[in-house]
Amino acid sequence: MDQQIVQFSLITDGGPFVWLLLLILAFGVVFVAERIVFLHRAQINAPMFVEGVCNNLKGGRLMEALTVCENTPGPVARVLKAILLHSGESESRMRIAAEEAAMLELPVLHRRTTSLSTLARVAPLVGLAGTVFALLRAFFLMKMAGHYATADLFSGDVASALTATGLGLIVAIIFYLGHTFIMGRVENISNDIEVSAVALIRFIVYENKKS
Repeated sequence: MDQQIVQFSLITDGGPFVWLLLLILAFGVVFVAERIVFLHRAQINAPMFVEGVCNNLKGGRLMEALTVCENTPGPVARVLKAILLHSGESESRMRIAAEEAAMLELPVLHRRTTSLSTLARVAPLVGLAGTVFALLRAFFLMKMAGHYATADLFSGDVASALTATGLGLIVAIIFYLGHTFIMGRVENISNDIEVSAVALIRFIVYENKKS
């Protein structure tokens, strides 16, 4: 018996909702790639950086410490710079300066994370909508064909329905993993900001004044 080879194309046989899912996937991949590159550039070796700033302060080189912060990319350096600009004031004033600087940096770190989370929730719903419409079309074709209905008549719509569901789940998984990875990097940088700011303020208030 000859075996019939069934060929299926995601683009031509997947249905219109597949195109929408592929468009959502393209936008999401761009968002994930941009965030990964941005956060990679924003993250530094915070403990070593704080140590370098403190060493400059030990030698009375405040301007050098400010220059280091100015030339170093990332939110940690900018928050520490805000502290150094108020290093001659009280501890509470330095803490306020650090909090104000951090409040400016955190929204930048979280940019597009909400969009990724939304796309991860919308993708399976779009796939489900594609499944429902494809199955409705298959149902009406079966009804019109009546007793002459065959599997070949509506097999294409069933394939489109399954494709929409499967692709929607795959897109959602990709975005969920991307969102989780990005939020992990954001949390790491946020912790670096907090720990570095506390360490620098403690050094200025308690250790640098003793030397």
